[in-house]
Amino acid sequence: MLLLLMSFLAACSPVAVLNALAPRTTVTEAVAFDEHSTLAADVYAPAQACAGAPVVLFFYGGGWEAGERAMYRFLGAALAAKGVVVIIPDYRLWPEARFPAFMEDAAAALRWTKAHAAEYGGDPGRLFLMGHSAGAQIATLLALDLRYQRAAGVAPGAVSGVIGISGPYDFLPLTSPTLRAIFGPEDAWPESQPIRFVTPAAPPMMLATGTGDTTVDPANTTRMAARLREAGVPVTEHYYEGVGHSTTAGAFAGALTFLAPVRRDALDFIAAQSSTACVRAAE
Repeated sequence: MLLLLMSFLAACSPVAVLNALAPRTTVTEAVAFDEHSTLAADVYAPAQACAGAPVVLFFYGGGWEAGERAMYRFLGAALAAKGVVVIIPDYRLWPEARFPAFMEDAAAALRWTKAHAAEYGGDPGRLFLMGHSAGAQIATLLALDLRYQRAAGVAPGAVSGVIGISGPYDFLPLTSPTLRAIFGPEDAWPESQPIRFVTPAAPPMMLATGTGDTTVDPANTTRMAARLREAGVPVTEHYYEGVGHSTTAGAFAGALTFLAPVRRDALDFIAAQSSTACVRAAE
């Protein structure tokens, strides 16, 4: 099986292969979630309905300048196959937009998810934010800097937990010209740092990264977890030995779970925080 997969990966796009191998699930594509823009989301629902199914709002990575929701069918389908309703929205990217525009888009997606998750079999009272790479920065900042939720009309306590995967949470100073352009003048940079907004009221978090990550320093995870613990916030850390940056997302796919148990760890966290039997254990 591994040799066959490797031959597929060599012949075409790895993401296309993972999406082609994704489990069958109910997918509703291109659902508009913000009446003020053309942004849309894809919704992955479990094949079998379960009262109290948790909901994951997933933000993809790409350095705040690349990525699209369709690339992550493998992730949405993998979690839906285990009893989770997954919503993957697009958000505006550089150079079309800069910080905090993509945070405003994320907040709009959260508002829509809270209002409509039940239509797809999800329990809006069991709502989790999750992101990989730049998406993890978006997910954690959305959970911690409550100004975005308030501006979008989301009531306090909307988020049951946060899963950050290979995320930048404490990444100053900015040296890349592109990042300097994305995040604006230097005196505004602290507003983009999730670690700055940790309080005792933060939701429980799971933070995971690979020790072989050369794109986002794994020390981001270590520092963020330490700050959460200092504030008395429950936090679980996972460090996958030798695993690189993209692999922590790719390992959600059924064919690649042997690379890192990130899907299992995420499902265990969701099940523990949501107290529901809807979530089925991952292999």
